[in-house]
Amino acid sequence: MPIQRTKSVGNTQALTSQVGIVRLLEVLFACVTFSLVVHEGGWHNRNGDWCMFCWCFCFAVTLLVLVVEFVGLQHRMPVSWKNFPITFAMYATLMCLSASVIYPVTHIQNGRTTGKTKDYRIAATVFSCLTCLAYSVEVTMTRAKPGEVTGYMATVPGLLKVVETFVACIIFVFISEPVSYDRHEALKWCLAVYCICFILSLVVIVLCIGECTGWLPCAFNKFLSGYTLLAVLMYATATVIWPIYSFDRKQGGEPRRPSFCQSHNFCYWDKWVAIAVLTAINLLVYLADLVYSARLIFIQA
Repeated sequence: MPIQRTKSVGNTQALTSQVGIVRLLEVLFACVTFSLVVHEGGWHNRNGDWCMFCWCFCFAVTLLVLVVEFVGLQHRMPVSWKNFPITFAMYATLMCLSASVIYPVTHIQNGRTTGKTKDYRIAATVFSCLTCLAYSVEVTMTRAKPGEVTGYMATVPGLLKVVETFVACIIFVFISEPVSYDRHEALKWCLAVYCICFILSLVVIVLCIGECTGWLPCAFNKFLSGYTLLAVLMYATATVIWPIYSFDRKQGGEPRRPSFCQSHNFCYWDKWVAIAVLTAINLLVYLADLVYSARLIFIQA
């Protein structure tokens, strides 16, 4: 009697490979994190909502990626599969990192949480850190290696685009609550810098994921170099202007933290400082992006 061999239902390599195992751990850790919070840890206000969104969103999208690769639908998806998974993994790393910082600061550090609830929140924070670590491992494993032909988002400049947009989003949160850019015209210029650079970086990410770089009226690498140089110059002005008009008394700023801020964990003056620091950080990121982009063009030439 001939032996009949059964065919596997899906691509088991998507689950048993090193990247597949890391993704399974991401799903597990994210699920444990929000389960602990929902069961006993609890969350409140918009900070807690953001943390829950990060964990649930990362869990859902990672599960979708696993299902798509297991079933073998990558080529039928309306996105570039060379760019989408690593772009998401980089965003997930930053999102889970922010949740791992925000959740303990807003839900544990206040000292009013005790007993079983505090234990659950500490456990949730630990698993949130593990989730962040798992996503960072995936980024390290799937990013472009020297000489490897892959999607643009897997290269260092592509990953830096993700960092640029994420940092800009944090700046938008701080600058809009309370509104901090209407005190002087120069601060409105800073807001314009953040918005223009954010939109251009986001356009690059969308073009790469949608494989639409050919729609540009010029060569993609020339567009990248020109826009990155423009972003460096614009952020350089914002890095100087924001502190001057926020902390220089001659320009109407406040050089010292107001006394009534002592009763607040994070008052408006603290947000001004955070915006100044994040602006400088994004300037450095754009500088690194410019250097790596120039190197890529030189290598291609």
